[in-house]
Amino acid sequence: MQHKYTNEEKRFLTDNVIGRSYLELTEMFNANFGTDLKETTIGATIKRLGLKNGRDCRIKPGNVPLNKGTKGLTGANKTSFKKGQKPPNWVPIGSERITKDGYIQIKIQEGKNQHNWRGKHILIWEEYNGPVPKGHKIIFGDGNKCNFDINNLILVTNAQMARLNQYNLIQKDADLTRSALVIVDIKNKISEKSKRR
Repeated sequence: MQHKYTNEEKRFLTDNVIGRSYLELTEMFNANFGTDLKETTIGATIKRLGLKNGRDCRIKPGNVPLNKGTKGLTGANKTSFKKGQKPPNWVPIGSERITKDGYIQIKIQEGKNQHNWRGKHILIWEEYNGPVPKGHKIIFGDGNKCNFDINNLILVTNAQMARLNQYNLIQKDADLTRSALVIVDIKNKISEKSKRR
């Protein structure tokens, strides 16, 4: 349960905050009021009250770091990877994974960044049609993220995609979704003409 501070407790914090760490002030506060508050709780309260302890914990120019001169002395630890060794979660190029949104991705190259994986539906569409144009997406016409039939993969603009989502127009049938795209295009044209007026 959240502690409700009395005016006396707030005054105590105000009077004793200068020059003291949060840990030191917490111990003093608990001893004085018979409470069992944590250092983080007192620290948050101090910030909420807009109090400052006046302590500057930044490293001053000219201070010597504690680890100066130790570079290379400790060497690799026993859990360090050896040269050429692969991590346990490594998978070869061509491997598939499912994202948290349910899309299947294929590993297309080595490395640690997200560009090493691409949507399987995108790769299949590009195999038939070439690169996806800028400002476009590939959607599943029937909404099934596991149906990779080329006739189920539809190229849409970002504007079309926004409208499809806005009006919940992606159907369970690819032909119906294509028909919905016509409706979306009409709505977009009406919206553009209204803005011009």
